[in-house]
This record gives sequence, C-alpha cells and structure tokens, in this order.
Amino acid sequence: MSTNQLDKKSEAWSALFSEPMSELVKRYTASVFFDKRLWLADITGSLAHAEMLAAQNIIAASDLADIQRGMAQIRSEIEAGTFEWKLDLEDVHLNIEARLTQLVGDAGKRLHTGRSRNDQVATDVRLWLRDEIDLISDLLKELQVALVDVAEKNVEVILPGFTHLQVAQPVSFAHHLLAYVEMFSRDAERMADVRRRTNRLPLGSAALAGTTYPLDRERVAKTLGMEGLCQNSLDGVSDRDFAIEFTAAASLCMVHISRFSEELILWMSQNFGFVKIADRFTTGSSIMPQKKNPDVPELARGKTGRVVGHLMGLITLMKGQPLAYNKDNQEDKEPLFDTVDTLKDTLRIFCEMVGGQLNPATGQKEGGITVNAAAMEAAANKGYATATDLADYLVKKGLPFRDAHETVAHAVKAATSHNCDLSELPLAVLQGFNALIEKDVYECLSLRGSLNARNTLGGTAPAQVKAQITRHRTRLA
Repeated sequence: MSTNQLDKKSEAWSALFSEPMSELVKRYTASVFFDKRLWLADITGSLAHAEMLAAQNIIAASDLADIQRGMAQIRSEIEAGTFEWKLDLEDVHLNIEARLTQLVGDAGKRLHTGRSRNDQVATDVRLWLRDEIDLISDLLKELQVALVDVAEKNVEVILPGFTHLQVAQPVSFAHHLLAYVEMFSRDAERMADVRRRTNRLPLGSAALAGTTYPLDRERVAKTLGMEGLCQNSLDGVSDRDFAIEFTAAASLCMVHISRFSEELILWMSQNFGFVKIADRFTTGSSIMPQKKNPDVPELARGKTGRVVGHLMGLITLMKGQPLAYNKDNQEDKEPLFDTVDTLKDTLRIFCEMVGGQLNPATGQKEGGITVNAAAMEAAANKGYATATDLADYLVKKGLPFRDAHETVAHAVKAATSHNCDLSELPLAVLQGFNALIEKDVYECLSLRGSLNARNTLGGTAPAQVKAQITRHRTRLA
C-alpha cells in the first residue's frame, strides 16, 4: 500500500471490496465533521500507544521518533486551522493517520499495530470526556461559591418559604440559596464519581478479542493518567456506560438549574418582585415596551429538556446492541458533545449571573441579581406563615399537637375574617381560643422570632445559616 492510499477511506480495507462506497453511504456513515473535536485526545492516545510499542520492541525507536515528529506537525496544523479534514477518510482517526503516513511514511502505518479503531475511539472519547468533566467540576465549584457569596449578604433577609407554591413558613433567603448549593455539591460529587469510571483504558482491547502483540496496557494507562484498565476486551470496545452516566449526571444538574431558573422567573415577575436580574441577562419585547423578559433562566429551563432527551437517546441507543462494537455507537458522540456544550455554557452564564462580573471602571464586582428584601418580607407577612409557630407554642404549654393544630386553625379563620395577620389579633381574642396563650405569644408570631426558633442543624435560623456558610466556605476553599 502506498503512502497516499489512506487518502481514500475505502482503501483502508479495499482489498476485499469489488466496488467503491457510494457517495450517499459515504456521507451517511461519515463522522469526521463532528468527531474531529476528539483530535487532541486521538493524538495523545496515539503517542502513548506508540511509546509503549517502542518500549515493547514492537516498533523501532526510529519509528517512534518519526511518529512523534509527525504528530507534532499535525497538532500545529490543526491548531493553526490549516489541517485538511477529508470526508473520504470518514472520521478523525483515519484523517490523522492518513496525514501522519503522508508525513513520515511507513512509521505512520505501523502506529496502528495492536489496536483497532474500536478501542481507539473508546479511548479517545474517555480522554476527551475526562477533561470536560474537570472543566464542568470547576464551573460547579464557581457557581457554588457565587451562591454562597450572595447568601452571606442575605442571611437576615426573610423570604416566604413555599409548599404547593403557597406561603408556608418564613425562611432566610440565604437558607433558600444554600439549598441550591447542596444540590450543586451533589452534582459535583456525581461528576467526580463518573470521572473515575470514565478514566479507565480500553486501548489494547483491539477489535474485540485483544491482540497477539505483547502490549503493556498498564504502561499506556499510566502515561495517560488513567486510573485503571477495562478488564474485558469485549466490554472495553462496546461499553458506553460512562457516556450514559455522564449524561444522567448532567441531566440532574440541568434539572437543578431548571428549578432555580423557575424560581428566578417567578421572583422577578411583577406579582412577586423579589429580585431584579441585570439587563444583560434579559431581553425586551418587540411589541410591548414595558417588558423585561428573563430569557436566560427560561432558556436554561428549556435546554434541560434537550439534555434529558440526549440521556434517553443514549439509553435507547445501547439497549438492543449485542456484543461487541456496532456502528450504532457512532451515534453516541453528537448527543454527548451537545450535552457537554449545553451544560458548560449554562453553568458559565449562571456563574456570571449569580456571581456578577468585574466593572473595569470601578474595580468592583457587580452582581447579576438584586434582592428586594422589603418585598420578600412583605410577602412573608401574608398567608399566616407563623401559624405553625403558634401551634408549637401551645404544645410547649402542654397542649397535644393535634389539639393545638385545631386551635390554630380557628385562630387563622378569625384572622382571615378580620383581614389581618395572626400577630395582629388582640391578646384577648387569641386567649379566647385557648387560655394557655400569654403575651409572650407575639414573639413566636413574628417572622424574626419564627426564624430564630428554628435553631437546629439544617434549620433556617440565622445562626445555623451562618454555620452552613462557614462549612461551605471550608469545603470549597
């Protein structure tokens, strides 16, 4: 086979075939225009493989030197944008191999000794995804820090806590934000867990059964910084669990972003007025000049469905595949790539929207979210948010909880009829519901009193919220 033979994809296996591939099939089966983003992983994996082949005396030291020289030039060409990606060569792997052979001759042909494109692509995707997980983990940390920063400024701000989207009990706004910090911290844990299973080496599995060459797979794994080997060659080339796991973790993360987005959308509406989102994260209306629309949270909420859809697609892709590798697996890349891109872009914009950006003129960081504490507290004063506190007050006076619950229900009914809050009912009226009620009841009926009373681990009392902020600061340092 001549140096230029790999310039035509079909000639990589042409001896068996009596006619060329049709142009329609060529376009249908090609992946180069989306999998070319794996180029750096492909070069990195190939160099580790070549170094091992030379160490095992499977190829000569001169071949290794030629391969290294050729790969360095290919890397420069790709980075400079001068590398010619050819549809005829189908994918990133054959494109790079063809150019390598063109540059260094027979040494380039020897690179593929002891491997198949099946274990090569599985390795490339794992290497690429490992690095993307690291970037996503950094963004998750940045978002948590941004949320903690906002929380620290709003520990004493009172927000109505909702259940069924109805006022339930008052909470610290900081406590509410820290709930999302907990969610994103679990997302970071899941990403770290997925990374461990992603960071295993399939290379050396060859097409499906291993190889007759005396490969040192452990050496390649060490060179690539991988934590282990795929122990079964059939599984090594056909496993895509790591991609599904990642997309599942990404879907959960997007669900958390979507929940936060929904609250931002509600909070900035005129009916709530709890927050303002900086103009740079909103858009106007083409017909209604008064409108300021929360496009970033809305679009993030929408993109969540896109990522969850990719998860369903990947699971469906794998469900009917027999061992080992099948061409179906080419369809794993576009949903995986898009999931990574969508999650990274969404996290980046939320980091800036929550954490703000540096104003070059003032040198100060300007947040993307402005809190309206007065509106939050006014809303918390509606809906009898301290009713449970009155029940707890009566229980502490000796009344069984169920009786206390019933008593407070009558008190709420009376307050409703008088169009006032429980804390605004005269003491004599409250005592008419139960003689155990004394003038100290008004402390527990106040929003601040309700907040301070929940001074247990994980509660919304400012002392507990400050302790959680300290914990998160230490964890994220």
